[in-house]
Amino acid sequence: ATMPSAVLARVSSTSTLVHLSLTFATSRARLRVNASPGFHRPIVRANAGGGLGGGFSAALDKLRREASDAMRGSVGASPSSSGTMVDVRFSDDAPSWEALETRIAKLRKEHGIAEIDENAFSPKKLLRRFDLPANEEPRVLFYRDSASWCPYCQKVWMQLEEKQIPYRVEKINMRCYGDKPASFTSKVRSGTLPAMEIDGVLITDSAAIADALELAFPKHTPLLPYSAGSPEKAKASELLKLERQLFSRWMGWLTSGWADGANRVGFEEVLDLVNDELLQTAGPYFMGETFTIVDITYTPFLERMAASLAYYKGFAMEGGGRWVGLDAWFAAMAERPAYAGIKSDYYTHCHDLPPQLGGCEANGDETQKQFAAAIDGQFDHWRLPLPPLTKHSRPEPSWCGENPVADRLEAAHSVVANAENVVRFAARGCGKKGTRQFGAPLSDPTASPGEEFVNDVDAALRRVVHELLEGSASVAPSEQKVSKHGKHKGAPAADALAYLRDRVGVPRDMKYPAARQLRAHLNWFVDALQA
Repeated sequence: ATMPSAVLARVSSTSTLVHLSLTFATSRARLRVNASPGFHRPIVRANAGGGLGGGFSAALDKLRREASDAMRGSVGASPSSSGTMVDVRFSDDAPSWEALETRIAKLRKEHGIAEIDENAFSPKKLLRRFDLPANEEPRVLFYRDSASWCPYCQKVWMQLEEKQIPYRVEKINMRCYGDKPASFTSKVRSGTLPAMEIDGVLITDSAAIADALELAFPKHTPLLPYSAGSPEKAKASELLKLERQLFSRWMGWLTSGWADGANRVGFEEVLDLVNDELLQTAGPYFMGETFTIVDITYTPFLERMAASLAYYKGFAMEGGGRWVGLDAWFAAMAERPAYAGIKSDYYTHCHDLPPQLGGCEANGDETQKQFAAAIDGQFDHWRLPLPPLTKHSRPEPSWCGENPVADRLEAAHSVVANAENVVRFAARGCGKKGTRQFGAPLSDPTASPGEEFVNDVDAALRRVVHELLEGSASVAPSEQKVSKHGKHKGAPAADALAYLRDRVGVPRDMKYPAARQLRAHLNWFVDALQA
């Protein structure tokens, strides 16, 4: 689970690109690898045993537990059933799940939104055939993390999708949110992710997996088709070294509680170089017009840098206009279907990184506090009516904008398609906490739902889905009322909806624009109960 090395396929080099490696070397000479003044805290690095992908050194265990305990007290606060809603009741005036499913199909036709293709990409899919005949089994079995948190799994996942290699998925928990099955640890004793079987041969290092995929599937689009000794290969190698330097500066800043200004300067120094390299290419990608393994290598951590530095340091890295080349890269990546389906959101990353890293340090200034509150849905960021979502949106830009009708339909379908399980999961919010705790504060796999409140939660969630479909609350939320003259208990329903709201994961459950709609509509129902 270390950084993928350059995966090279032999083709003839292009003489017109001979200058590329020299240009890069000149630019990189501006960078001094020595730490910035005040940069004294040891950098938390991804270790060869798995790093962020699920294998943690024993030295981080204590930090991880402490971070978890701290976050449990500050993340995802829910309305309390012991509060003002103890005596609140509401009536069940929402359609049945069957009627809601029928309504989704009708609205798709009315708005010209295509039905979900069973062959289309989805993070929920466990089998991707592409052009593989139905009677053939994929040669690839891909073990990735269940919650779609692991950056090294993301690299392999993107490579499979971009090359359109048929594969089967087996989802495995990361240690910070669950146990690993014996069937997996009997094969991979360390339990690290990602892992892969190609033609039955097990591979457990992400760099080795990347190499193996290129060698085993040469007819599928090569992602670094440069010959040994070519200037393109040299440039790619230098870019990969620069990615590691950026990663180290990010880790040094994100996990440090002191020398904030010096750490910021050190990070910006390398980020400026990354931006310069992008500006020098003929296209939006690191190697120009061609999307390559270099882009895949940068993707998971640039995505996580933008999210985490906004939340913990008040640093607007994405969409601010300072790093124009980087913004163009983000925009181009957002247009790629494979990445659009795999990309996470700021909220998910900001709460999945601390249990993986052993903790992240907020600098506590006013800008940081505002970013963190906004990412957590405060200040009406998760309340209706939602402002338009654009590339200029704060706290998180959306490079492809939004389609509110389609986004609400996606959110509604995600709930309706698995309604019984979603209801019972949400009912954990008014049930009993689990007997075991894991590093991720929002993970409680041994919790049990409040059985006596399941019908209340079911009625509330159906009303939320109804509003998602009809769109009335999204336009005039205060005009859409919840009748308070029924038999259903408001307090446990509110606790359950808040519990669900805080655990909507991107991309595991849905894309960011849809998650934003669902979170806001869940808040609408809770607010309507309190009105």
